[in-house]
Amino acid sequence: MADETSIPEASTQEGRPQRPRIAQEGANGKMYVDYKQSETLRRIISTNGKMGGRRRTGANAMEQRMIATAVKRARFMALLPYTSHANIA
Repeated sequence: MADETSIPEASTQEGRPQRPRIAQEGANGKMYVDYKQSETLRRIISTNGKMGGRRRTGANAMEQRMIATAVKRARFMALLPYTSHANIA
């Protein structure tokens, strides 16, 4: 009979769901963050227009740099706002 021990998944704390990954792996095996996915990037930005830190996004240092570049590109292309939509009177 074969050894039927199961390999545990990535360990997470009980009761906390694992965050979805923002960086994706391309066909060539490299990680990338697509600036055109504005809904995904919108989750990273706070109500004041600030990008969330590594703890909040769950990204490592390389992924966080790619996220920052993607957010800046999306802002330049007017897919994301630079600031919040507060009424200025």
